[in-house]
Amino acid sequence: MPSDSKRITGPETTIPYHYYLSDFSRKPDFKDPKVGERKNGRLPNEHRPVFLKTGVNSQAKGSAYLEYENTKVICSVFDPREIPNKNEFSPMGELYCEFKFAPFSCIKRRGHIRDAEEKELSFSLRRALEPAVCRHEFPNFQVDIYVYILDSDGSDLAAAITCASLALADASVPMYDLVTAVSVGICRHLQFVDPTNEEEQLCKKTASAESIDPQAVITLTYMSTLEQVSEFTISGTIGVCHLEDKIPALIKHCNAIYPLLQQCLIKNVKKSLGKKKYS
Repeated sequence: MPSDSKRITGPETTIPYHYYLSDFSRKPDFKDPKVGERKNGRLPNEHRPVFLKTGVNSQAKGSAYLEYENTKVICSVFDPREIPNKNEFSPMGELYCEFKFAPFSCIKRRGHIRDAEEKELSFSLRRALEPAVCRHEFPNFQVDIYVYILDSDGSDLAAAITCASLALADASVPMYDLVTAVSVGICRHLQFVDPTNEEEQLCKKTASAESIDPQAVITLTYMSTLEQVSEFTISGTIGVCHLEDKIPALIKHCNAIYPLLQQCLIKNVKKSLGKKKYS
């Protein structure tokens, strides 16, 4: 496949220097999984600080930027347009979601063409957002949503869903409710809320056939006002009995992030009104 001649790219085998550090692949150090701290000083049930900003892309109808420390996501939403290559009338509008990693976002360089993982994450993103959007308001049209991961350090899907929800609201797309998402990594008796990339790799390791210990990464998407779950994704192996206490904890974290989205939107509206007042 020919390379993209419009970009100045490094060698396809480029790997960051910190990949070769001796302590890079070291497992998270826990003294006690219930009260111990992780490498970055967080407790097992503690979420990373959240930074949100809207209106970062002037070329899009609505946009948002989100940071979970080293996880950085930008999302752009464009005006509705007619659904391409569709002759029949569609009473419900559609969402076109594209999830893409920047070539420099991961430890190993990513390609410019979407791979199977990115296509799967795009599908999960669309399923998480569809229940929250009033698609009957734009029949026979689709809204384009582009999510770009600038820096990947775990919880990429959860960050993308939250960022896309904020961008949709910034684009004035009619919605029933804002959507927030939180991930949790489970590795036997250890549990990591909002896991980093290192913790996700530890949780995704395949357990032996004889082992019944859970090893998985769970992502829950929640609409706080409606009190409804719009998407629930599991990557790994875990029994139903282990999910009983995980879902309420994830909903609690989603409810904690929800006011941050509201405050960000209110701040943006006040800023826009202030510009109109003095213009």
